[in-house]
Amino acid sequence: MAERQWLVLLGGGHAQLAVLQALARQRPAHVEAVLVTPAPRLVYSGMLPGWLAGHYTEAQCVIALAPLAAAAGVTLRQAAAIGLDAAARTVQLDDGGVLGYDVLSVNTGPVQDPSAWGTAGVPTLRPIEDWLARTTRRLAVAPPRQVVVVGGGAAGFELALAWRHRLGVAAEVAIVTGGTGLLANYPAAVRRLGVRALAERGVRCIEGAAREIASDAVVTVDGRIWAADEIVLATGTVAPRWLQGSGLALAPDGGLVTLPTLQSVSHPEVFAAGDVASRLDQPLPKSGVHAVRAGAVLAANVLGRLAGRAPVPWAAPGRTLNLLSLGERSAIAAWGPLAVQGRWVWRWKDRIDRGFMARHGTGSGPAAT
Repeated sequence: MAERQWLVLLGGGHAQLAVLQALARQRPAHVEAVLVTPAPRLVYSGMLPGWLAGHYTEAQCVIALAPLAAAAGVTLRQAAAIGLDAAARTVQLDDGGVLGYDVLSVNTGPVQDPSAWGTAGVPTLRPIEDWLARTTRRLAVAPPRQVVVVGGGAAGFELALAWRHRLGVAAEVAIVTGGTGLLANYPAAVRRLGVRALAERGVRCIEGAAREIASDAVVTVDGRIWAADEIVLATGTVAPRWLQGSGLALAPDGGLVTLPTLQSVSHPEVFAAGDVASRLDQPLPKSGVHAVRAGAVLAANVLGRLAGRAPVPWAAPGRTLNLLSLGERSAIAAWGPLAVQGRWVWRWKDRIDRGFMARHGTGSGPAAT
């Protein structure tokens, strides 16, 4: 009889879904597995702007993790990691528990640190579960009239346009792009379409970075004050603090450094994918697209490690399809240097998103009107 092994799945992110599906298909009898996640569901970030714009219900945008864990024979533990000891192979949880592991799969998603702007009181976009709950309560009480989105990346861009569509022309919506400008990680053709989309829909584009953020205003580096009764902090993410002192090899950005096999370069029994991981051999943008694509290899190598099989490498594609929603049912598609825009792109994105949700047990009925 094979010796019993303990598998800990830390985080219920996009890539971890593939591990759960693989375990559901064939879980080794000698493996005891635990899924540790602070929320009992995964909010699919790709549909969040569509929810805010009113095209989807909340139920259409979330994946319940309990049924997936049950189908895989995995224990679901609702908690968050606060520490990790790679030498002892243990994870410390915020509920006071400590879990030991033989194999660890990390896919916890990104976190944000608002203290860089002099305040910890402004709600962050991450964790998305918290932001979704807060925004739902806010909309039920009174819709905002002055929205300022801080962050010119894809998330900030889409959410600014979603707010515009949700609130109509009576509200003021602005986006503070940051020092690198709007959609800085995208080709020039996408940036041009993005600037035009904001202008056509009446979203003010404020070039420059935020210097300070309060509960009712954003101050940019040029000293201008932008009043707001709703602020969305959609800035860059940082590595979780519990990685510090773990003994795992970390990248300059604090992320867990992995090999092409998604294994830690210092501890081969630890695997990681998504925003928590950093590939020094092939640096990747922090994007859910890459996390989803890495899922199959993460699953194969985690189960392979338990079975004593050699891991296989994952090479991220040189180009990925990126789809940016524009508030109403229209979107921009980016493929390499090419970019197109139209309502047909939104329908394409809608089919892709619904297909992903359907594969993980979430119904794909008609969108909200």
